[in-house]
Amino acid sequence: MSLRNAFALVPGLATAALLAGCAPRLLPGTSIQDTSETRPIYDVIRAYGEAMQKKDAPALLALAAPDYFDSAGTPSPDDDIDRAALEKALPADLAKVDSVKLDLGIKRIEVRQAEAVAEVFYDGYFRVVTPSGPVPKRESDLHRMAFKKVGGTWKIASGL
Repeated sequence: MSLRNAFALVPGLATAALLAGCAPRLLPGTSIQDTSETRPIYDVIRAYGEAMQKKDAPALLALAAPDYFDSAGTPSPDDDIDRAALEKALPADLAKVDSVKLDLGIKRIEVRQAEAVAEVFYDGYFRVVTPSGPVPKRESDLHRMAFKKVGGTWKIASGL
């Protein structure tokens, strides 16, 4: 390559560098723009994942809104869970799990003032304690989580 050809590349490289500098910042591991609206929701989801892997019921409950309510996506009220039921069920359910590995992929975050929704793909590996010993399990699914601001802090309103 001649010196003249090398200098001809300089404007193109400068333009590419400038455009790369203007590209929106993304939340780590996602294609979602990192903004003052999306970052706090992302942080709550990450904290949720960490607490689940540690089987830390108090940390999970700290992430849940005081008026937490989840219908489990069904019309039947038999599987609905409110904050009081969550406080009872969560420690008992986590006690039945021997170990957890949870991979989360955040697909979408939509924020509207004091409410937000996130679509999270999870891939979970865990062992459930049974009378005959631990049984390995794996679950993968797209999960919807709802959030609301409580006293200026984002909390999980449903989908824990």
